[in-house]
Amino acid sequence: MLTFLGFAMIATFLVLIMMKKMSPIAALVLIPALFCVFAGKGAHLGDYVIDGVGKLAPTAAMLMFAIVYFGVMIDVGLFDPIVRGILRFCKADPMRVVVGTAVLAAIVSLDGDGSTTFMITVSAMYPLYKRLGLSLVVMTGVAATANGVMNTLPWGGPTARAATALKLDAADIFVPMIPALAMGLLFVFVLAYVLGVKERRRVGTLVLPGQVEREAAEEELVPAAPAASAPVSASAVTSASASASASGEGAGSAAGPDAASASAAHGGGDAATPEDGFQGLDPHRPTLRPHLYWFNAGVTVALLTAMIMELLPIPVLFLLGAALALTVNFPHMPDQKARIAAHADNVLNVAGMVFAAAVFTGVLTGTGMVKHMADWLVGAIPEGMGPHMALVTGLLSLPLTYFMSNDGFYFGVLPVLAEAGAAHGVSPLEIARASLVGQALHMSSPLVPAVYVLVGMAKVEFGDHTRFTVKWAALTSLVVLAAGMLFGII
Repeated sequence: MLTFLGFAMIATFLVLIMMKKMSPIAALVLIPALFCVFAGKGAHLGDYVIDGVGKLAPTAAMLMFAIVYFGVMIDVGLFDPIVRGILRFCKADPMRVVVGTAVLAAIVSLDGDGSTTFMITVSAMYPLYKRLGLSLVVMTGVAATANGVMNTLPWGGPTARAATALKLDAADIFVPMIPALAMGLLFVFVLAYVLGVKERRRVGTLVLPGQVEREAAEEELVPAAPAASAPVSASAVTSASASASASGEGAGSAAGPDAASASAAHGGGDAATPEDGFQGLDPHRPTLRPHLYWFNAGVTVALLTAMIMELLPIPVLFLLGAALALTVNFPHMPDQKARIAAHADNVLNVAGMVFAAAVFTGVLTGTGMVKHMADWLVGAIPEGMGPHMALVTGLLSLPLTYFMSNDGFYFGVLPVLAEAGAAHGVSPLEIARASLVGQALHMSSPLVPAVYVLVGMAKVEFGDHTRFTVKWAALTSLVVLAAGMLFGII
């Protein structure tokens, strides 16, 4: 009976999420509460939830303060020189432009927000692609795949979900995976190089257009011009997604014609190089702190180094980092309140998702549903595959994270796979690490709202993006899985 109820609860959750009949937070709370009553253990629901909340509080704190920290770093202009440097590197060479797209997307992905990454990347690179006549699906495919690999950062969503679902430390999952993820990112850069060379051959010898061609290009890009009269600050970009940092998934409402104008809103124009006046981000936004650039860069490097070295728990590091960044960059209380308010939507949705997950995982575990489902699954898996559950999990993560949301996979499926692996002596840490390999493909899933921001701003049909990207993204995921097995991580 519990086996049936467990699978029915997960199926109900997945269907409602995929059909967008309920928000993830509402589904994570109401569905397990209902099935807890069906299981005859409604009287214990409070105990299950309180136990889950206590275990998930550190993860919620980490995500909350990571959003604030990286949001402030974008506000004050930490990434602006990087954007300008990449544009300067690209010049008029298609190969450099495509590689620069991958590098920029990977760097901006450090904030854990998929929609922010795509907004900044497309705003910076779209004029170059249009000016040089390059394929825009190459831009969207490379950006989405690079962001998918970087989406595995502890504050990016999947790692936090895996840690939440299996009650593990996010650092124990992520840090050992760094070599495998680095191989995946290296593969993306190599892929970008190969695609760039193909674009160079297709387009032929390139020179920057002259004044006549420049005026023609300006006319071509005129739909994006109206937004230039009302520049949007970086904080507005960061807060555009309701749940971006937790899931790597941005708000889909920014897609379409309105989203396409974001290029201009970020200081974008049609110029091909920084010398032509193109900055990629609004260079006049009031939150910039150029005199504190090296301080902010140093704090960010120190924070990431301390995280990798595990000098302090990740939630404590981001809590200290966010407090320091706010105090130094915005010493006046009204300014600090304004920055916090700018990122409040993301913080609220992320924290709500994590604590709502306490209901789902608490009921799934407390009622014994996970154990009964795992017993059934163990019996269904051939005996010879049991010791290889980490590999099975890695392979399953590709289609499952593509055809369902991260919430569905990590909260609904991963606990069952972990229990099945434990029955064969496979560590939950190995299962959790293997579950991350499908993220490169996941970021092009039709269930990820951020991808609509990407294709909307780039004016690319979603079907064209899918046909081009899926094969390369799947191959990137397999590279991460193979590297993880080769290094003994999975």
